Amino acid sequence: MSEPASEAGDQPPGDPAGNGRTSMTVRMSYAASDVAGQLVFTFIIAGYLPKFYTDVAGISAVAAGFIIGIARWIDAIDAPIWGIIFDKTRSRFGKSRPWFLWLCLPYAFFGVLVFAVPDIGEQGKIWYAGITYVICSIIYTGINTPVTSILSALTPNPQERVTLTAFRMFGSKLGVLIVNLSALPLVELLGGGDERRGYLLTLPIYAVGSVLLYLVAFRNLRETVPVEHKPQPILGTFGALRGNWPWIIIFISSLLFWIGFIARVTTVPYFFEYSLGRKDLVSTAFALDFVSLGTAFLLPWMCRWTSKRTAWAIGLVGMVVGQLVLHLGMRGEPSLAVVMTGWTLGFLFSGMAMAMPFSVLSESVDYGDWKTGIRAAGLLTAVGAAFCLKAGAGLGGAIPLWILDATGYVPNVAQAEPALAGIRLSIVWLPAICFALATIPVLFYGRFERLEPEIREELARRRAQAGG
Repeated sequence: MSEPASEAGDQPPGDPAGNGRTSMTVRMSYAASDVAGQLVFTFIIAGYLPKFYTDVAGISAVAAGFIIGIARWIDAIDAPIWGIIFDKTRSRFGKSRPWFLWLCLPYAFFGVLVFAVPDIGEQGKIWYAGITYVICSIIYTGINTPVTSILSALTPNPQERVTLTAFRMFGSKLGVLIVNLSALPLVELLGGGDERRGYLLTLPIYAVGSVLLYLVAFRNLRETVPVEHKPQPILGTFGALRGNWPWIIIFISSLLFWIGFIARVTTVPYFFEYSLGRKDLVSTAFALDFVSLGTAFLLPWMCRWTSKRTAWAIGLVGMVVGQLVLHLGMRGEPSLAVVMTGWTLGFLFSGMAMAMPFSVLSESVDYGDWKTGIRAAGLLTAVGAAFCLKAGAGLGGAIPLWILDATGYVPNVAQAEPALAGIRLSIVWLPAICFALATIPVLFYGRFERLEPEIREELARRRAQAGG
């Protein structure tokens, strides 16, 4: 991390045309970086881990909720610390890129340990689960945040950043799809009826794939946008937050989005098993996340047709509509067709709602640079993306478990009506409220979006003067 070299290091110059376009190799490698992360983290952030804790490891729902909630919030504190580390990184590989190489093995190793809870008594299992969960999440911040922070260094072109984000979303959803389609069948196959053994043998398969894909991303991604800034003191990097309203909008909306999204997926195993009596559809429900690519890949076109603010808001409002349809499907006698329609609509619109913040975070980095002269890509993306994801996921994962505990949930038996009502509250109304609230700050983003051409020209002029 302290190698004295230029921040672009061994990177080649920008594209010959000078328009910031990236090659297909770069786009696919950027996608690979998020496939790599999801191969392990989908187990943790989706409904697999809560269900593993309560029904396989034998940890109570309330204890599992506190492990997920408290651990994620403790872990979320590391986001600004990682951000400062990224901004201080100097290596021949760049600022963000080397972390793919340095952290891929530790990330994979601790991802496996999370699901290796030993049978050492209730308190021992709680301590083991909490410690391994926190460590894995800390490392995940260290290796996943560069996927976001490197975007502003791959190209200065805002439209190309949207395209790269679409490819990243493809990688993310592909990773999620691979896990959702194969995880439970592999656990059953390799475990031979013993779920604990099944998880122990399944996780290493995904961990190896994660390492290999991170190495592909490390090899092919290059930080080509020059950064010519004087080193800032540690606290000085926080100056990039001063008056950075685009970033504040992203932060508030993203935090609310992730609380709602993770609450939704955390409740899936409970909802389909106990509310619908269709445990066989759990994998299908998770796999439907892949339909979000339908809107994620439309983002570059939509952002040429309309504003980024509008596309972002459409995604969030569409998710609210999906939740309402899901509610209609549960009124009276449940209608599986209506339920699956609402569930699919929510995932479809999540493509826009999830992808847009990752894209505009790079614009908030430019805005902070333009307004304060401080370019803190690591800090802004670590807090604006990783903190929101992990803090939101902590609450989104914990609140449904607390609701289940408060309403009398008992594992592996038919649930009483209060517990079924708690499941419906967790999967329908908690996400719907979060998505609706997340839309409000987005409506104010347009005034800052209109400044982007001016900001881009001014930053290009400053770099030209610094180079001259």
